[in-house]
Amino acid sequence: MKRRISRFCMYFFLTLGAVIMLFPFFWMFSSAFKTTQEINKFPPQWLPGHLSLDNFRRAFAMAPFAKYFFNSVFVMVCSVGLTTFTTILAAFAFSRLRFPGRKLIFSLLLSLMMIPFEMLIITNYSTIVDLGLWDTLIALILPFTSSIFYTYILKGFFDSVSDSLYWSARIDGSSNWRYLWKVMVPMARPSLTTIILLNALASWNSFMWPMYVISSDKNRTLPWGLQVFTTEAGSYPELLMAASTVVVLPVIILFLFARKYIVRGVARGGLKG
Repeated sequence: MKRRISRFCMYFFLTLGAVIMLFPFFWMFSSAFKTTQEINKFPPQWLPGHLSLDNFRRAFAMAPFAKYFFNSVFVMVCSVGLTTFTTILAAFAFSRLRFPGRKLIFSLLLSLMMIPFEMLIITNYSTIVDLGLWDTLIALILPFTSSIFYTYILKGFFDSVSDSLYWSARIDGSSNWRYLWKVMVPMARPSLTTIILLNALASWNSFMWPMYVISSDKNRTLPWGLQVFTTEAGSYPELLMAASTVVVLPVIILFLFARKYIVRGVARGGLKG
């Protein structure tokens, strides 16, 4: 009886927590299809009277969300590609190459994770301005071409691969470059999948940095464009919900399909041996 009660309480609170977390998304999706009269009703109307894309058409007419969407996708693809490439090279170097000061350098890089990004904004902003890249899409990509956190995850997986495999390949005449791309990268596919997914989510949701370095409409990404749109459609909550759905829905779909790979990759990358 005690076990049944404890299991009931556990599932009850888990279900309650899930409902609390999912309710804002349900309300956003529902409100995106409501009319102005339906969204202002009291008591609230939970579901729209009929499904219509009028709110989305009006939102896209008031702001260039199609351009924002393209900018977000372009920045995400470039950031993920560059970060994945530099992460693979750095993780292999710290895992397999025996150069002087390897452990000290890696420890110093890990210590940089304790510095929040907000403390680096001034120096990064000054660098972007000095390079003449302010208000360009390159300014959204350049500061995020490497990550010590992703390097740490991938290095953990590389360390778990036996050294005998590396030396066998070297004896057979394989170079470090060939061994990395022909052997290690295919084996590290779960960890690389995790890195790509986490980086894609972080790039898509980035808001603070674009707010500082982007001013023109043509270079805004979806989160920053949505923030600007709130001042233009503040009296139309149904349009705000429609625009928010455009921003949030791709991330939710990506997370639902990728959550298993994220957990699996982080677990494998954090274990050695």
